[in-house]
Amino acid sequence: MCAPVVVESVRRELSRRGFLTAVGAAGIAAAAAPGAAQEKPLRLPKGFRDVVDLTHTFSPRLPVFPSFSPVRIRQRFTIPKDGFFANEVTFDEHTGTHMDAPVHFIANGSTVDRIPADRFVAPLAVISIEPRAAKDADTLVTADDIAAWEKRWGRLSAGAFVAMHCGWDARIGAPDRFLNRDAKGTMHIPGFSEEAARFLARQRDIVGVGVDTLSLDAGAAPKFVAHLELLGAGKYGVELLANLARVPPAGATIVIGGPKHEGGSGGPVRAFALV
Repeated sequence: MCAPVVVESVRRELSRRGFLTAVGAAGIAAAAAPGAAQEKPLRLPKGFRDVVDLTHTFSPRLPVFPSFSPVRIRQRFTIPKDGFFANEVTFDEHTGTHMDAPVHFIANGSTVDRIPADRFVAPLAVISIEPRAAKDADTLVTADDIAAWEKRWGRLSAGAFVAMHCGWDARIGAPDRFLNRDAKGTMHIPGFSEEAARFLARQRDIVGVGVDTLSLDAGAAPKFVAHLELLGAGKYGVELLANLARVPPAGATIVIGGPKHEGGSGGPVRAFALV
């Protein structure tokens, strides 16, 4: 687990000159192979060896929470006709890999544009319940799971981001399996228990939590208890994370490109883990 002093050291390593050099090198490599995905890793800060993209591609095929509409992408301008290419993208704030700001559930909570930028770079703790979730879609992250993680990896660092990994991202291409609704329409999807959410919100100094499902709460939860505990304590959430299986339980750093539209309750993010 990275202590706050380590995160600060990483920030110093990412100097303006070093950052621009790395981005420039990546841009040159991409230009050399038009249309090809850039797979070579950037020159990373000292102590990290790889970047894991924790973000699902934003598309109309993504499963969405039943309250929201699917993403809509419409081509508006083309190079042959207009001299440039651009799309119109329409979506609800809580679509795709996205952030929940405190105001999403708390009337006087912070909006996305008021969350301090330094909370978007944090030591990443991944708590895996994948074996249980494979057998029980209603399983929850419990306080015992957090205690077991801390027994193995040490107390959660101040400023940590805690992610639940249940393996649900493997279902992303099958919306019906992802939503996993029964005959009455109730979703059966893992989440944080109220007890675990309360413990993290009140007993640990974290910045936020994440899940590889559509909600911090379990799909069958009658109330949004985890949301209310965590967002009510000023924490933020990130839902529909990807590739958490590629991230170690401790030692990685999460970097979240959060939305910043005025008064937003949330919005799509681009999240990465430095490992």
